[in-house]
Amino acid sequence: MKRNILKKLTAAAVLLFLQPVTASLYYAGRLADSYYVSSGSELRIASAAAVTAEPSVPAAQAAFAGSITREAKLRLFGILPIKTVSMHPAKEVMLVPCGQPFGVRMLMDGVMVIGFGEIAGSHRCPAAEAGLQEGDILREVDHVPLTCTEDLRQAAAAGGPLLLTVERDGTAFEAELTPVYSAEEHCYQTGVWVRDSTAGIGTMTYYEPETGTFGGLGHPICDADTGEPIPLASGEADAVVINGVIPGVPGNPGCLEGYFAAEAPIGTLQTNSRCGIFGRLTEPPDSQAVPLGHKQDIVLGEATMLTTVSGTEPQPYTVEIIRLDFTSETQNMVIEVTDDRLLAETGGIVQGMSGSPLLQNGRLIGAVTHVFVGDPTKGYGIFADSMYYGTGA
Repeated sequence: MKRNILKKLTAAAVLLFLQPVTASLYYAGRLADSYYVSSGSELRIASAAAVTAEPSVPAAQAAFAGSITREAKLRLFGILPIKTVSMHPAKEVMLVPCGQPFGVRMLMDGVMVIGFGEIAGSHRCPAAEAGLQEGDILREVDHVPLTCTEDLRQAAAAGGPLLLTVERDGTAFEAELTPVYSAEEHCYQTGVWVRDSTAGIGTMTYYEPETGTFGGLGHPICDADTGEPIPLASGEADAVVINGVIPGVPGNPGCLEGYFAAEAPIGTLQTNSRCGIFGRLTEPPDSQAVPLGHKQDIVLGEATMLTTVSGTEPQPYTVEIIRLDFTSETQNMVIEVTDDRLLAETGGIVQGMSGSPLLQNGRLIGAVTHVFVGDPTKGYGIFADSMYYGTGA
C-alpha cells in the first residue's frame, strides 16, 4: 500500500516537473530571437504573459549609453530559462496607415529569363545549351549592361558568341551563348524569352511623414511566369481607382479590379524586398499618424484592417488574429475576416488587398500579405516592424 502511494507521489512529482519544462521548450521554439524595443523600455511580450525578460543592461543605463543592442534572458514565470534574445533599440516611429490602392510600374535591373524555345528548323535552343534557367537575371552582354529586351536582340543580331553576366539565387557567373540563324525569321536568335518590366495593383500599407517614404504589399513583386522576385532598376507608383471585385470562393481567391487613374505618378519606387515594395511619395495621404507597433505588442483577438474595395477611399473592417508566428520571416500572423460587410462584398481577402494595414490598440501592427486559397476568409499577415525595419529604415 505504501509502495503504491510512493509511486503515485513520484509520478505526480515528475509530472509537475515536466509540465513547466515542456512549456519552456515550447516557448523557446515559438518566440523570436530578436526584438525592437523603444528606448528606455523593457521587453514585454503581450501574447506570452507568463514569459519575463531579464535584460543584460537595465533600460535606464541603456538609454544613457545610446544606441546599443542588449541581450535579455527569457524566463518562464521568472524562473525557468527559455533562451537569450537580442533587443535592438528603436525610436518611436509615427506612420500614417493607408489602405489605398496604388499601381506599380517597374523596370527591371537587367532582363529576366521566363522561357525557352527552339530555333525554327534547327531543333536547337542556344539559351538552354548555354545552361540558362528560368528566373535567371541577365545583367550584361559582353560587359555592357542590359536595360531592355531589345538590347539582347540587337547583341544577337551579329551572330557571334555572346558573353552573358548572369545572376542566379544571388550569385553572379558568366555564360557563353552562341545565337543560331533562323531561316524562317531571317535573323540570328537566342532561343530565350525575357522580360524587362512589369505592372500591377496592390495596397499601400503606410506613409512616414518624417521621411516622405511609403511601404506597401508586405511581400516582393514577383514575375508572373517564374515566381521569382523582380530586381528593381526604377519604377513609379500611380493612383488607382477600384471599379470592381471578383469575390473569393474556396479554390479561387478572387481579386480587385481597377485602373490607373492619372497620367502623372504619385511617387517613385526604390526597393523591392522580401518585406514589400518601398518608395517615396510626392502626394502624401492626408490622414493621422499612429505609432508603429512592435511584434511583442500584438495579442490574439480583434484587430482592424483598412482596405479599399470601391473607388479610392479605404474603409475599416473587423478581423481576428487567430495565430502568431514569431519565427517566420514574413508569414507572422494568420488573420480571419469577421466583418459581415467585407464578407458580403468580397468573400474575405482577395488578390490586390496585399498591403492592407492592420491596427490594434491604436498602433499599426502589420499588413495583409496572402489569402488562403482554400478559405478566402483567412490569410497571412506580416509584422509591421518586420516590414518597416526590413527596408533598412
